[in-house]
Amino acid sequence: MKFVAQEQFSGSHGYRLLPMRFRRLPWDDDRVFVSSLAGDWLILDRSTFERVVRKQIAHDDPLLADLEARYLVTTDLERSTLAPLLSQYRTRKSYLLDGPALHIFVVSLRCHHTCSYCQVSRQQTSATSFDLSDVASHHAVDRLFEWPSPSLTIEFQGGEPLLHFDRVRSITERIIARNRTENRSLRFVLASTLHDLTDEQLAFMKDHAFQLSTSLDGPEWLHNANRPRPERDSYRRTVDGIERGRSTLGADAVSALTTLTRRSLEAPQAIVDEYKKQGFHSISLRPLSPYGFAARTRDRNGYRIAEFLKFYDTAIDHLLKVNQAGFVLEESYASLLLSQLLGPFSHGYVDLRSPTGAGLGAIVYDYDGRVYPSDEARMLAAMGDHGFALGMVNEPIENWLSSPAMQRVMAAGVAEALPTCSDCAYVPLCGADPVDHYARQGDVIGHRPSSDFCQRQMGMFDLLLCKYELGSPQDRATLESWAFARQEPSAYQEAA
Repeated sequence: MKFVAQEQFSGSHGYRLLPMRFRRLPWDDDRVFVSSLAGDWLILDRSTFERVVRKQIAHDDPLLADLEARYLVTTDLERSTLAPLLSQYRTRKSYLLDGPALHIFVVSLRCHHTCSYCQVSRQQTSATSFDLSDVASHHAVDRLFEWPSPSLTIEFQGGEPLLHFDRVRSITERIIARNRTENRSLRFVLASTLHDLTDEQLAFMKDHAFQLSTSLDGPEWLHNANRPRPERDSYRRTVDGIERGRSTLGADAVSALTTLTRRSLEAPQAIVDEYKKQGFHSISLRPLSPYGFAARTRDRNGYRIAEFLKFYDTAIDHLLKVNQAGFVLEESYASLLLSQLLGPFSHGYVDLRSPTGAGLGAIVYDYDGRVYPSDEARMLAAMGDHGFALGMVNEPIENWLSSPAMQRVMAAGVAEALPTCSDCAYVPLCGADPVDHYARQGDVIGHRPSSDFCQRQMGMFDLLLCKYELGSPQDRATLESWAFARQEPSAYQEAA
């Protein structure tokens, strides 16, 4: 990879190079992926790219017009303006204008599962001291409306939030009452196992247009192994909860993701087929994170990024076959990356933001009244490291933004300014994620060449770009459908 710097104007040249980055394609060393400052890109033969850089492209060559349209060169040396490029760059970064739109309320750490990969260090169901108090929730709602975003997503998490549903109810009612004068667009999400859903809870959620998010790790044998209960009925309860949620809230109101353990990597097709069997049209193949109990069981459940990418490659191939057979099923993270590659807008996904989405795209109100810039930051706190705590819910947000924790995040939060990232051809489409680097490498900047985050992001961009370029027309159409479903500039800013 290399960053080609902007040149000075010179009347002796037929065109001027604009800032660009390039990467030789891993599947074809004779061709190059070239990206502009704002994320436009082009694939060129290596020899052609060298001619571009040496300014050997004739003024009547159609390639020159293509390069100019993608803001890689400019040909009008007398009246050249960077306004269109800057406008596109501003569009890519438009998520910065409104502040955090995703607000996570951790209403309880209690849970009836004993998942070995649990990221949040869940507590026993009787441990009510790990519940969010009424006083803290009052303050959190006040802080919620201090942010300027016209659209607010309120996500209830745990533990298992259904174990403290009275707090879910009171927070929702307080937000709705306050919103009669605030006039924000509200979206409520509850992340749950969906076990033990009651009719009363479902009726309340229907009244307020809730969406449900759950975990489905694959077929019954795999789900029960990954997410055990003493009764060995986790899969059955989850599937029953999915159906009950759909019947009350609507078929599209329930989503699911799978967390991949080492045993999961042996079953990519079976996991995809389970989601098809359950009627889902989106699947999220999420690798393990280095937090909570997942960190303690890494030797048993963990794997290298190369192993994950091999699994992911097989899973995407199977997903393409499923789509070719007529069943629409996207991989949600692939859709996010493809929307970055193929469209002009950013979806605002917090892990793919630069400046970072931590604290600027999401805020987490923990059960004890502490506030964090991301879910990963509060997971570190559950492991005893409170270094990313912004403050308490009874403090104004100005204090959070000026806190040492936020300054620490922002110091490593701009990917374009980080070592190695600054030269990466994918950086206009990627993010910084300083909390993840700290968790894995003990430093908010980290060593990017050996970073799991960077290896995963680059590997997935490479993989999807290869499949898009070399795939059949049907495969390209499928990948484009995944991308363009994410092209709305106000798309939901999902948590990692």
